[in-house]
Amino acid sequence: MHFKALTVIYSVIFTVSLGTAFFRYIEGWSWLDSYFFTVVTISTVGYGSLVPATALGKIGATVLIFFGLGIFAVAIQQFALYNMRKREEETEWLVARLGHHRHHAEQYKPSEEEDVPANEDDRPVSAPAPRE
Repeated sequence: MHFKALTVIYSVIFTVSLGTAFFRYIEGWSWLDSYFFTVVTISTVGYGSLVPATALGKIGATVLIFFGLGIFAVAIQQFALYNMRKREEETEWLVARLGHHRHHAEQYKPSEEEDVPANEDDRPVSAPAPRE
Protein backbone atom coordinates (compact mmCIF):
# COMPACT_ATOMS: atom_id res chain seq x y z
CA MET A 1 0.00 0.00 0.00
CA HIS A 2 2.78 2.44 0.90
CA PHE A 3 4.57 1.74 -2.40
CA LYS A 4 1.39 2.36 -4.41
CA ALA A 5 0.70 5.65 -2.64
CA LEU A 6 4.21 6.91 -3.35
CA THR A 7 3.94 5.83 -6.97
CA VAL A 8 0.71 7.79 -7.40
CA ILE A 9 2.13 10.88 -5.68
CA TYR A 10 5.31 10.80 -7.77
CA SER A 11 3.29 10.26 -10.95
CA VAL A 12 1.16 13.33 -10.26
CA ILE A 13 4.22 15.43 -9.39
CA PHE A 14 6.03 14.22 -12.53
CA THR A 15 3.02 14.92 -14.78
CA VAL A 16 2.45 18.42 -13.37
CA SER A 17 6.18 19.22 -13.60
CA LEU A 18 6.50 17.93 -17.16
CA GLY A 19 3.35 19.76 -18.29
CA THR A 20 4.49 22.97 -16.62
CA ALA A 21 7.93 22.86 -18.26
CA PHE A 22 6.43 21.92 -21.63
CA PHE A 23 4.05 24.88 -21.75
CA ARG A 24 6.68 27.22 -20.35
CA TYR A 25 9.04 26.55 -23.24
CA ILE A 26 6.61 25.72 -26.10
CA GLU A 27 3.99 28.42 -25.45
CA GLY A 28 6.32 30.92 -23.75
CA TRP A 29 3.99 31.31 -20.77
CA SER A 30 5.24 32.20 -17.29
CA TRP A 31 5.96 29.37 -14.86
CA LEU A 32 2.82 30.23 -12.91
CA ASP A 33 0.60 30.28 -16.00
CA SER A 34 2.11 27.02 -17.25
CA TYR A 35 1.56 25.35 -13.87
CA PHE A 36 -1.97 26.75 -13.65
CA PHE A 37 -2.87 25.51 -17.15
CA THR A 38 -1.47 22.06 -16.41
CA VAL A 39 -3.39 21.63 -13.15
CA VAL A 40 -6.61 23.07 -14.57
CA THR A 41 -6.33 20.75 -17.58
CA ILE A 42 -5.65 17.47 -15.76
CA SER A 43 -8.27 18.21 -13.11
CA THR A 44 -10.86 18.79 -15.90
CA VAL A 45 -11.75 22.24 -14.58
CA GLY A 46 -10.79 23.97 -17.82
CA TYR A 47 -11.33 27.68 -17.14
CA GLY A 48 -10.38 28.56 -20.71
CA SER A 49 -8.37 31.61 -19.68
CA LEU A 50 -5.24 30.09 -21.25
CA VAL A 51 -5.31 28.30 -24.59
CA PRO A 52 -2.30 26.90 -26.47
CA ALA A 53 -1.64 28.91 -29.64
CA THR A 54 1.00 26.75 -31.33
CA ALA A 55 0.38 23.43 -33.07
CA LEU A 56 2.88 21.70 -30.79
CA GLY A 57 1.19 23.26 -27.75
CA LYS A 58 -2.20 21.95 -28.87
CA ILE A 59 -0.79 18.46 -29.42
CA GLY A 60 0.92 18.63 -26.02
CA ALA A 61 -2.35 19.70 -24.37
CA THR A 62 -4.12 16.73 -25.98
CA VAL A 63 -1.46 14.31 -24.74
CA LEU A 64 -1.60 15.93 -21.30
CA ILE A 65 -5.38 15.47 -21.21
CA PHE A 66 -5.19 11.76 -22.03
CA PHE A 67 -2.31 10.83 -19.75
CA GLY A 68 -2.73 13.48 -17.08
CA LEU A 69 -6.42 12.82 -16.59
CA GLY A 70 -5.73 9.09 -16.17
CA ILE A 71 -3.04 9.73 -13.56
CA PHE A 72 -5.20 12.31 -11.80
CA ALA A 73 -8.18 9.90 -11.75
CA VAL A 74 -6.03 7.14 -10.21
CA ALA A 75 -4.79 9.61 -7.57
CA ILE A 76 -8.36 10.59 -6.66
CA GLN A 77 -9.41 6.92 -6.56
CA GLN A 78 -6.50 5.99 -4.29
CA PHE A 79 -7.26 8.91 -1.98
CA ALA A 80 -10.91 7.85 -1.75
CA LEU A 81 -9.93 4.22 -1.15
CA TYR A 82 -7.58 5.25 1.65
CA ASN A 83 -10.33 7.31 3.31
CA MET A 84 -12.85 4.47 2.99
CA ARG A 85 -10.44 2.02 4.60
CA LYS A 86 -9.77 4.41 7.47
CA ARG A 87 -13.50 4.89 7.99
CA GLU A 88 -14.05 1.11 7.95
CA GLU A 89 -11.32 0.63 10.54
CA GLU A 90 -12.87 3.30 12.76
CA THR A 91 -16.33 1.76 12.32
CA GLU A 92 -15.05 -1.72 13.17
CA TRP A 93 -13.34 -0.35 16.26
CA LEU A 94 -16.52 1.46 17.30
CA VAL A 95 -18.72 -1.61 16.72
CA ALA A 96 -16.32 -3.77 18.73
CA ARG A 97 -16.31 -1.18 21.47
CA LEU A 98 -20.12 -0.92 21.52
CA GLY A 99 -20.41 -4.70 21.47
CA HIS A 100 -18.17 -4.80 24.55
CA HIS A 101 -20.41 -2.30 26.35
CA ARG A 102 -23.56 -4.16 25.34
CA HIS A 103 -22.14 -7.29 26.94
CA HIS A 104 -21.75 -5.43 30.25
CA ALA A 105 -25.20 -3.85 29.92
CA GLU A 106 -26.85 -7.27 29.57
CA GLN A 107 -25.69 -8.16 33.07
CA TYR A 108 -28.11 -5.54 34.44
CA LYS A 109 -31.77 -6.46 33.90
CA PRO A 110 -34.25 -3.71 34.79
CA SER A 111 -37.36 -4.70 36.71
CA GLU A 112 -40.88 -4.16 35.36
CA GLU A 113 -41.18 -0.94 37.34
CA GLU A 114 -38.00 0.46 35.78
CA ASP A 115 -39.05 -0.35 32.22
CA VAL A 116 -40.71 3.02 31.74
CA PRO A 117 -40.11 5.12 28.63
CA ALA A 118 -38.14 8.30 29.17
CA ASN A 119 -40.65 10.35 27.16
CA GLU A 120 -44.31 9.98 26.30
CA ASP A 121 -43.30 9.82 22.64
CA ASP A 122 -41.30 6.67 23.38
CA ARG A 123 -44.33 4.80 24.72
CA PRO A 124 -45.56 2.13 22.26
CA VAL A 125 -48.82 2.94 20.56
CA SER A 126 -51.38 0.17 20.75
CA ALA A 127 -53.14 -0.70 17.52
CA PRO A 128 -56.86 0.04 17.33
CA ALA A 129 -59.20 -2.93 17.59
CA PRO A 130 -60.28 -4.32 14.23
CA ARG A 131 -63.78 -3.40 13.07
CA GLU A 132 -66.26 -6.11 12.31
